[in-house]
Amino acid sequence: MSMTGLSTFDETLQLSNVWLNELMEQLNWDDKRRAYRVLRAVLHALRDRLTAHEAVHLGAQLPMLIRGFYYENWHMKDAAPAERTKSAFLNHINAELRDPNVDAEQSAREVFGLLARKISPGEIEDVKKMLPPEVRALWPSVVQ
Repeated sequence: MSMTGLSTFDETLQLSNVWLNELMEQLNWDDKRRAYRVLRAVLHALRDRLTAHEAVHLGAQLPMLIRGFYYENWHMKDAAPAERTKSAFLNHINAELRDPNVDAEQSAREVFGLLARKISPGEIEDVKKMLPPEVRALWPSVVQ
């Protein structure tokens, strides 16, 4: 039986839950709300460091529900921010999370691992090429 009455919505709810459950397992958490906040914060930090063209290409491969919060509050820009350091990236995550109990670097690594498993390898390579080396280093070297 359909939860929402619309199979498209049911499918994106199910797929988004699969992503969140996988992220919770990787983080060794049992708090889905916290996993959602981490996924959202890392996706926003990543999105804001991509060109508009690349951000849209990545967004196209996200489940519809996740794609919705990926684009939330986005102000499309043609260029990445001037400050492109690992600390600026992690500060972006921390500022959005406002949770001192979350390790931004570990969270970024786990979300990047999730993306590496779910998004096409070609798109992941395109995204990584747009990032400075110290942020690129947060991505897994081998996808499990």
